[in-house]
Amino acid sequence: MSYLVLARKYRPQTFDDLVGQEHVARTLANAIDAGRVAHAFLFTGVRGVGKTTSARLLAKCLNCLGPDGTAKGPTAKPCNVCSACKEIAAGMDVDVQEIDGASYNGVDEVRRLQEGLVFRPARDRFKIFIVDEVHMLSNAAWNAFLKTLEEPPPHVKFIFATTEVHKVPVTILSRCQRYDFKLISAQTVAARLRSVLDQEGIAADDA
Repeated sequence: MSYLVLARKYRPQTFDDLVGQEHVARTLANAIDAGRVAHAFLFTGVRGVGKTTSARLLAKCLNCLGPDGTAKGPTAKPCNVCSACKEIAAGMDVDVQEIDGASYNGVDEVRRLQEGLVFRPARDRFKIFIVDEVHMLSNAAWNAFLKTLEEPPPHVKFIFATTEVHKVPVTILSRCQRYDFKLISAQTVAARLRSVLDQEGIAADDA
C-alpha cells in the first residue's frame, strides 16, 4: 500500500476528534439531536482550522446508515463502518459532492448543479454539496444560487467553506447558518501531534 501522509491518516472522523473547534462540534451535534438541521451552512476561518474536515463530518452525520444499515435519521455520532461513512471519508460518495469554488465559479456551472437538485439521492438520506473557497464564485453565480438557497428541496443540504467571508454577499450570508472556526493554539496542536507520534511509534522531545 502506498504511503498515506499523516494529515490524511489522522484526519478527524468524529466530532469528538475535532481538536480546537469544540464550539462548532457541540452546536452541530445539538442541532442534529434536536432535529433542527439547517439547509445551508457557512464555515469560515483561516486555512487549516478544520472547515473541510468538519463539512465531511457533518455529511457523515446526516447520511450515516448505522452499522447494520438500518438507521432512520441523522446522528451526531456516525458509525464510520457503513458504506455511506466510508465513501464520504474517502471522497467517493455519489450523493456528497465536493466542489472547488475557484474553478466552479460561473453561472453555467451553478445552473447545471441546480438542474440535478430535483432528483432524489441515489442512496443516501441527503444530497450534500460541499463548496470550498466559496468566496470565489462570481456575482452571476451567487445570483443563480439565491433562489435555491431560499427554497431548496428537502433532500438537499449545502455546506460552504471560505477563508474570506467578507467577500460573500449579504444576501447569501442571511440564508446560511454561520460557524466561525477559531485559530488553534500551539499547545493544542502540540498535544495532537504528540498523540500522532505516539501512535506512529516516533520519538520526539517536547521542544
